[in-house]
Amino acid sequence: MSYPHHTLFLDRDGVINERIPGDYIAHWEDFQFTAGTLDALAFFAKHFQRIVVVTNQQGIGKGKMSLEQLQHIHEKMATDIAKAWGRIDGVYHCPDLASVPNNCRKPASGMAWQAKAAFPDIDFQRSVMVGDSLSDIEFGQNLGMVTVLIEGKMDEIDQIAQAVNNGLRIDHRFNSLQDFAQFLRKTLPQ
Repeated sequence: MSYPHHTLFLDRDGVINERIPGDYIAHWEDFQFTAGTLDALAFFAKHFQRIVVVTNQQGIGKGKMSLEQLQHIHEKMATDIAKAWGRIDGVYHCPDLASVPNNCRKPASGMAWQAKAAFPDIDFQRSVMVGDSLSDIEFGQNLGMVTVLIEGKMDEIDQIAQAVNNGLRIDHRFNSLQDFAQFLRKTLPQ
């Protein structure tokens, strides 16, 4: 049985792993999966044809980490997810600083188009974007995806509320990726 949506797009920090407020995860030793995420990803692997990560990583642009360090983190992340019966089909990152004009950071759609180039069967209209920030939700909405907000990014509560008042659509809100998986377990036909 599969979910009617084909592709699951996931933000990384604050969704798959714990965020470090005001800092960057530059070493695998700093990476900690959020509670229940490995189980949730094992469930999603059975119900989505594609699972991709799209993550803004301006720590590279700021010189806080190297591309090699980021790649190492993503390799270890994917390995641990696979060991728990989940999967990640692709990881796309943007190293640009937020201050760079025309950067590739979400809400810009460049990482989504990179994923579609790798997996031409991706249909944004049949995709879900799960993130914890305003830019994640705008990214999903701009591409016509179902949007899922993982609540908890305290520094954006007012911005998100203002954006909703101005027409931003958030289709679902959950406290964690695990809670989203639980919701799907209850709503999918058995």
